[in-house]
Amino acid sequence: MAKPQHAMDTSGETDAVWIHNEPYKNRPQFSKLKGDLKTDVCVIGSGISGISCAYELVTRGVKVAMIEAREVLSGESGRTSGHLASALDDGYVEIASKHGSSGAEAAAESHSWALRRVGELSKQLGIDCEYRLLPGYQISQYPRGNPKHDEEVKQLKEEVQKAQKLGLPASFQEGYAIKGWDGKLDQRDAAIFDDQATFHPTKYMVGVLKWLANQPNFECYTHTRMMSIEEKGLISKEVDVGTEDGYTITCNDAIEATCVPLQKLSIVAEMEYYRTYCIAIRVPKGSIEDCLLYDQADPYKYIRFTACDDSDDYLVIGGCDHKVGQEQEDGRYAELEGWVRERFTKASTVDYKWSGQIFEPIDHVAFIGLNQGKKHTYIVTGDSGNGLTHGVLAGKLIADEIQGIENRWSKLYNPKRIPSVSTLPSMLAHDLQINTQYKRFLQSDIPDIESLAIGTGGVLNPTLKKPIAVYKDDEGGVHKFSALCPHLHGVVCWNHAEKTWDCPVHGSRFSKDGICVMGPAKENLAPADKSGEVMQQQAAKA
Repeated sequence: MAKPQHAMDTSGETDAVWIHNEPYKNRPQFSKLKGDLKTDVCVIGSGISGISCAYELVTRGVKVAMIEAREVLSGESGRTSGHLASALDDGYVEIASKHGSSGAEAAAESHSWALRRVGELSKQLGIDCEYRLLPGYQISQYPRGNPKHDEEVKQLKEEVQKAQKLGLPASFQEGYAIKGWDGKLDQRDAAIFDDQATFHPTKYMVGVLKWLANQPNFECYTHTRMMSIEEKGLISKEVDVGTEDGYTITCNDAIEATCVPLQKLSIVAEMEYYRTYCIAIRVPKGSIEDCLLYDQADPYKYIRFTACDDSDDYLVIGGCDHKVGQEQEDGRYAELEGWVRERFTKASTVDYKWSGQIFEPIDHVAFIGLNQGKKHTYIVTGDSGNGLTHGVLAGKLIADEIQGIENRWSKLYNPKRIPSVSTLPSMLAHDLQINTQYKRFLQSDIPDIESLAIGTGGVLNPTLKKPIAVYKDDEGGVHKFSALCPHLHGVVCWNHAEKTWDCPVHGSRFSKDGICVMGPAKENLAPADKSGEVMQQQAAKA
């Protein structure tokens, strides 16, 4: 069982492969905010988006204060699969259909800039983070000879043609096979995107954070949870950021770099929320071509490589997504492992298994810029499977907007954009599906506490009473919390893989101790007994 404070380091019971060569103890430590503060810009969140925004602003002479509810890098940036791609998950054919050719061009340009920016900064700041350029391959999920293989190859060729028109180094090669693919399945034929990139994400972010910590116009406070953002009227430019401990950070602009805005609805309702799964499996060094690889399944599978030791590398494979709180892991790790072993027979042991969260905008493009109805509050959300490059480009885009510098990417990512008519059926279907999740008010996961297995949780929903989230620890101790998500009162579900409480409505997540580890909720699950209260306090200790 993970230590009680594990929820302060990461957003699940499992650990991502990145701690293999960059353990939690290597991350810079900051103190808790202990009074009111005044600054130019307050950045809320210390993941790739927050760090990128802080860097771009600090280097322009802006005074920045960053706050984080837990430890730095404790969110989804520390649980990523670590690829940097301009070959986007949703594809340029689809993006152009929603945003026009100019929108697709802006997407290609901005993501290409972002993956190069990581390389520039890692070199400039002397960060050894395994950054390298490499090819990205997109292949059919079906073997040759299957008619569906030919259908997907046709779509891949169309995507390549669109990418070429946008100036990306893309080509299609019939019969191309990944070097080291020695399994019997024949999925040859590939769309090839050159100049993609990969890196060790937490080494990079730790490096930038350590550099920022030495700058006179930067300060960071951990264990400082944001509870409110208020803009002071029509004339005043000041923004008040309120914290859980009752302190106020007064600033000219605030940036919510929190994966998802910590608010009720609006943009929150324009996204779908998914869990995605990853494993890191050992392969002999040099036995497989160093590349990014994606198939065309829905959800698709994707691989990349990172260093392990002198003899092996880790092949990182991800996929098998499902909506948050609506399904369990149920063999997904085994499916990923089987996929690798069928194709790469030299794969040996699986050392890491973990999951992360994806935010899918209905129109395939992230929301980066001024929040709806705001003049000085910016947001970064809707990663659409490309959270790292979205986070990096957000740094430049938001810094430009704060300083009044025109940026050609602004229109595409504008959070105030009006969705195209073609997205309306998807939005309606999403809303209907989300509303059906309130059925859990009438459901109980367990008949009684006695039937709950050791080290697991479940929702007990007594008739005519509020549902209770019950966790039974490894010693058989019982801890109770409210099962109502503080966001919009959805009834949470127990996530067996991560030992978290996940809300099936808008994707908020809470540790087994009830600590909020993912918005849009801002508050923890309320303890429902003394044991739950003590457990939560122990987990929250800085």
